[in-house]
Amino acid sequence: MNVVDAHVHFWQLARGDYAWLTPELAALYRDFVPEDLIAALDAHGVDAIVAVQAAQTEAETRYLLQLARAQPRIAGVVGWIEFEAADAAARIAALCAEGDGLLKGLRPMVQDLADPQWLARPQLDPAFDAMLRHDLAFDALVKPLHLPALQARLQRHPALRVVLDHAAKPAIGGDGFAAWADGLAQLAQHPNVLCKLSGLLTELPADADATAIEPYVAQVFACFGAQRVLWGSDWPVLTQRAGYGDWFAQAQALVARHAAGHAADVFAGTARRFYRLSDPIPSP
Repeated sequence: MNVVDAHVHFWQLARGDYAWLTPELAALYRDFVPEDLIAALDAHGVDAIVAVQAAQTEAETRYLLQLARAQPRIAGVVGWIEFEAADAAARIAALCAEGDGLLKGLRPMVQDLADPQWLARPQLDPAFDAMLRHDLAFDALVKPLHLPALQARLQRHPALRVVLDHAAKPAIGGDGFAAWADGLAQLAQHPNVLCKLSGLLTELPADADATAIEPYVAQVFACFGAQRVLWGSDWPVLTQRAGYGDWFAQAQALVARHAAGHAADVFAGTARRFYRLSDPIPSP
């Protein structure tokens, strides 16, 4: 199986545009570059990754595109633009041209915005119109309280290809399971909405066992089915809770239980289809 890791971050502190990355996040407060990940990718048969933005700047998107041009294993980039900018459409066009096929999607950091209804704002329409023109995917970095606004956005742009990052970040072990599950079920009615099997371990309470994510994973597959779920590591954020190989093994076991026979989709095929990634080059 040629594995695709659909959610990886890289950053260099000296760039200075990671407002959320502070010394208090000790395990993450250092540089994480492609060379740090190669051994883990090799060990687990990962031949393609999607690099996802971690800063609210276009400069960081250009940095990721630069990495992708230098590292063939970075098959695509999910970047950032200011969606409310008057020239948002022009900015998207410029990044697409600069990326020359490597820009696969965009991701505003909705989870950090004060307005839970931000995604429904009409002034975002030109940016989403431009995403559709350029065939870009939308990575929804949302929490459960943002799901109604995402529903409203899909009413305005029903053709938008959406993937829920980290299963919309449920409060694992809390009392919000029913509301989160209902929100997922409603979004899953849109056939072009998918969900990432990623980021759940770092939503666990500090004293919880990793097995506590199982009901949430079961709900993801119940809502989206085996062919609309794609695996991602969320490295290096993952390292706060587990090693790359630990999460990969746990995810394989979860898929075997909840999507038996569909590992090739979850770990590769769905990500390639969703992000319009090229097929791997066959070995000679």
